Amino acid sequence: MKQYDLICIGSGSAIAIVEAMIQENPKAKVAVIDKDEPGGICLTRGCIPSKLLLYPAELVKTIDKAKTFGIDYELKKVDFIKVMERMRHKIYEDINNIRQGLSQSKHLDYYPEAAEFIAPYTLKVGKETITAKMIILGTGSKPLIPPIKGIDKTGYLTSDSVLKMTELPDSLVIVGGGYVAAEYGHFFSSMGAKVTIVGRLPDFIDAEEPEVSALAKRELGKYVKIYTNYEVQETKLTSQSKKSVVATNLQTNEKLEITADEILLATGRSSFSDVLHPEKAGIKTDRHGWIVVNEYLETSQPNVWALGDANGKHPFKHVANHEAAVVYYNAVLKQKVKADYHAVPHAVFTYPEIASVGLGEKAAIEKYGADKVLIGFYRYEDTGKGEAMDAKDYFVKVIVENGSTKILGAHIIGPYASVLIHEIIPLMYTHEQTAKPLLDSMHIHPALSEVVERAFRSLMPPEHYHHLLEHYYKL
Repeated sequence: MKQYDLICIGSGSAIAIVEAMIQENPKAKVAVIDKDEPGGICLTRGCIPSKLLLYPAELVKTIDKAKTFGIDYELKKVDFIKVMERMRHKIYEDINNIRQGLSQSKHLDYYPEAAEFIAPYTLKVGKETITAKMIILGTGSKPLIPPIKGIDKTGYLTSDSVLKMTELPDSLVIVGGGYVAAEYGHFFSSMGAKVTIVGRLPDFIDAEEPEVSALAKRELGKYVKIYTNYEVQETKLTSQSKKSVVATNLQTNEKLEITADEILLATGRSSFSDVLHPEKAGIKTDRHGWIVVNEYLETSQPNVWALGDANGKHPFKHVANHEAAVVYYNAVLKQKVKADYHAVPHAVFTYPEIASVGLGEKAAIEKYGADKVLIGFYRYEDTGKGEAMDAKDYFVKVIVENGSTKILGAHIIGPYASVLIHEIIPLMYTHEQTAKPLLDSMHIHPALSEVVERAFRSLMPPEHYHHLLEHYYKL
């Protein structure tokens, strides 16, 4: 049995802990285990490859809109194969560099194999049995495959396997109505495929504010057919070698059948607990298999820590990076640092782009009371830059505490939403967490960031905000 000072399972964000520990103690014996390509899900199957695909999709939409501004430009061809090959070349360059670094490092042993616990602090990796008093679990996650009748027979794509495609299907059904569906719906429709999204929840991208969800559905719905409140019950092969998806409306029981060349399952992520067997190590999991951690990210087994997708809290790379720092302080430096999730931002790189941070309106009112909450709202088109861009109906919504202007949340839908949200995020990490620095500062005129400033200068009670929404929109 090999003994180590640290065993790290996963080579994504958790690697930062390994690097810091080796710098702290170059003589430490460290093992890094990853059965998949090194670099973590973000690099190998998630945010990086998908954004390498989505930027070309964004360019297609930009070219489509050029005529609005008097630019007569014809889009002759979108080379799907070239788009995919560029993505794969970029990520495999990084993957191979990481693999080389891990394989050649004199400071650690790299195991490119599956690991499973066989006892507390003890793992079987390939033919080896290894142990350590400190273990970091950065195991990531895998696509969740729902129990749909016939799905194994018809075959399907996931957000993992879609990256290996070498041919654009003429038509595609995406099962699921969340972030992944919204992004890949945008991508494949921009590449030229006929795309249908079938989601089981009443709202499209249900985690967003209802008005953001409704506008996103309306705008993306100009390019993609979107069904919500439909549960897919069966898939089957047709006589024309196509795939049929059968769904039922959860409210009316109306049947829906869609035929396409390919099916993409975008139904969420699931835990790797079935591979890792944490129960054999005395490590508790919840009913979904996610590893249970305390506020310091320590599991039920002392000195075993879980971060990123492994703990199932927030499946974002930036959260995993934050958690890696927390684990390093707690596990290696023996400090007491709590993970801070009060202002977790995210973006959805669909069309239109969406970004959010903090609480939604409903959660803010439940926590603080309706009389203690103010809503700020401003439309892109009511700014100089927004008018120049012909950015109609897009908006910024901010939620603050009445009196203090403490920022409780913010939600943006429209061009550069993922950039504009960063006007707000840093303020939520100050001691006061108020909008005062933003309101006291100059904003370049006419820059698009003015829409954020003006949202904070347009605060109103929630009921007034909803009257305004009714005036502007029929969503």
